[in-house]
Amino acid sequence: MQSFTTEQIKEISQQLDCGFRAFYHKLTGELIFVPDTDRHFDMDTSAWKEELKRLKKNFLNYQEIYAMEASDSFKVMAEFSEQITDERLRAKLIDALERKGPFTHFKFVIDNAGDYRQHWFAFKGNSYYEWVVDQLKMHNQLNDQENVSQ
Repeated sequence: MQSFTTEQIKEISQQLDCGFRAFYHKLTGELIFVPDTDRHFDMDTSAWKEELKRLKKNFLNYQEIYAMEASDSFKVMAEFSEQITDERLRAKLIDALERKGPFTHFKFVIDNAGDYRQHWFAFKGNSYYEWVVDQLKMHNQLNDQENVSQ
């Protein structure tokens, strides 16, 4: 069974959050990141020619680690909003999530929330990290006893 370090899991979660697809080689654990053209169709992929060729040639040897769907990201934003102790900010974030275009409104509120902005990034990073850990466990690449906390 291939094992992943905390740093590798962080890298995977960061790449997924930045709009990339993440793959690992089932035997070697080699990581490959390529642009997610399904989500960002206009992204230029020319800088990733070698990685794309390697994936195409040996696709069955790689396992994809999937990014969060919009509904999962929404849940993370809602969880963050609910744990905010500043009642005014919590109300603004919850209102943003209840409006049309919740991602845009949430981003606007949190970008103007002072120190809470950094708390959001840490919370989102931890949530993505756990998302990746859960997938690796599902693919038998980590077991429950391994220390994979950040």
